[in-house]
Amino acid sequence: MKKFTKRALGIVLAVSMALTMSACGSKETAQDSGENGSAQTAFKVGGIGPLTGGTAVYGQAVKNAAELAVEEINAAGEVQIEFNYQDDEGDAEKAVNAYNTLKDWDMQMLLGTVTSAPCTAVVEKTFEDNMFQLTPSGSAVESIQHPNAFRVCFSDPNQGIASAQYIGENKVASKVAVIYDSSDVYSSGIYQKFAEEAANQDFEIVEAQAFTADNKTDFTVQLQKAKASGAELVFLPIYYQEAALILTQADQMGYKPMFFGCDGLDGILSVDKFDKNLAEDVMLLTPFAADAQDELTQNFVKNYQEKYGEIPNQFAADAYDGIYAIVEAIKKSGVTPDMDASAICDGMTKAMTEISINGLTGENMTWTEDGEPNKAPKAVVIKDGAYVLR
Repeated sequence: MKKFTKRALGIVLAVSMALTMSACGSKETAQDSGENGSAQTAFKVGGIGPLTGGTAVYGQAVKNAAELAVEEINAAGEVQIEFNYQDDEGDAEKAVNAYNTLKDWDMQMLLGTVTSAPCTAVVEKTFEDNMFQLTPSGSAVESIQHPNAFRVCFSDPNQGIASAQYIGENKVASKVAVIYDSSDVYSSGIYQKFAEEAANQDFEIVEAQAFTADNKTDFTVQLQKAKASGAELVFLPIYYQEAALILTQADQMGYKPMFFGCDGLDGILSVDKFDKNLAEDVMLLTPFAADAQDELTQNFVKNYQEKYGEIPNQFAADAYDGIYAIVEAIKKSGVTPDMDASAICDGMTKAMTEISINGLTGENMTWTEDGEPNKAPKAVVIKDGAYVLR
């Protein structure tokens, strides 16, 4: 359904753009953005993500990196952006409220939201409004289920499939246990596809243990069953807070398997009072490694550290690439700041399937009509309190 809609959208784009330009007029006659009656010259890009709450480390990283990218782009001068970022606390209802706040600000396109459940709620609103949306890290399939929405990160199914393939093809382990959150769409979505792909790989899932949001502090039972199964590796398609508890409790019971996770584990080194030594050799499947030696990554890490005093994580890299993808789509589509959000969305949606960017999270990154990115995953391992390419 979505694929058909995007294809149909491409067919009628020329007509819709022509009508839009006729209605909006030139820059000189379009809507005003200031009290002096001058034409709007900067695109209004909104952002939504958690700055408070349990996933604030993700949202803050997205905000920081997006602002850094906007500063660079505005300094270059070809495209100008105003950026307004709102806190959703990782909550779907609050994310919708944040979206309405940004609409009142006259937002023209959205970078967000950061986590999947809020993103899935907001995409319904952006679809109703025909507002272009690019989420840096909303990984649930439903988070971009409409033709106006794209993502920078891998989807949950893709993370699950890629994780199983990496473990199998690199012969990381022959016996694998899984601990996942059955109440969370992110975690359960990854696990489902991981289990399906494991059947095609040269390893066995010897134990799969679930927990829920109502019971995520004591993982003794799950760990004991994983240990009794003889699992050499424990796959954790979960968020970093629970992962920190699992690593701590595994150490307390003398269980020392390999641990392997996805992007949700990015942030484990920032958990308060967590012994970072316990994260040594933990592996993550991620498209970004801060220690990569390419010039783009080195400059980004240097500038990010100078501005914010910390090493950027994958969420920061996704957001940085997201802003630059937006700019490339702006240039490809020919949309201008004096157009309304719906007209901009029409142009941007088609352009996203035609652009290619060399980003922090992938070389020659492109997007499908379904809003999914094409790029190669990487695996990193934690060494001496830092992420390094495996």
